[in-house]
Amino acid sequence: MLVLVIDDFAKGYLHDDLREVRATMLRKLDGLPEYAIRRPLTSTGTNLLGLVKHLTLAEARYFGEVFGRPFPEPLPRWDDLEQRGADFWATEHETRDEIVSRYRRVCEHSDATIAALAVDAPGHVPWWPRPDVLLFNVLVHMLTETSRHAGHADILREQLDGAVEMDLAAMSRRGLDSAFWQRRCAEIERAARAADPATA
Repeated sequence: MLVLVIDDFAKGYLHDDLREVRATMLRKLDGLPEYAIRRPLTSTGTNLLGLVKHLTLAEARYFGEVFGRPFPEPLPRWDDLEQRGADFWATEHETRDEIVSRYRRVCEHSDATIAALAVDAPGHVPWWPRPDVLLFNVLVHMLTETSRHAGHADILREQLDGAVEMDLAAMSRRGLDSAFWQRRCAEIERAARAADPATA
């Protein structure tokens, strides 16, 4: 009985965290124009809408195919070398609404899989070195994957317009206004230069 309680707790805890980080990913698009969410912001082309598109494919595969519960809409195949990397950016013909709506539908499909299966339900990930997995493994993997990309999205959004995932009113009450952050950045810059004699 105790094992079932722990299993249910673990599954619920991971699932709740996954739901929260999914919402964070979508918030990063709020209020930005099309160009801003699509433009490459790193040397490898990382962009906000592309991260959402990529996570759509990842969730569909991991919570769908891995457990014999395929997402019912057509998506690129993992093993299609022609499509490799296309999930990290949006063409001009793909709308924000289409990509966000598909992500939400995939998340609903994933949620149904998570709800229907026990945390120790078996799955198979043919592209992993140890392909036989449990729902627990995939929950941890997708929480890690989504959190990683949410971290990317945090930095990209801050680069675009300075928006951060913080309570700005509370920060301001504590004296953490734009002048504070300018002083902090100057302090960090000074320390970085002092630590590297080549910059002196």
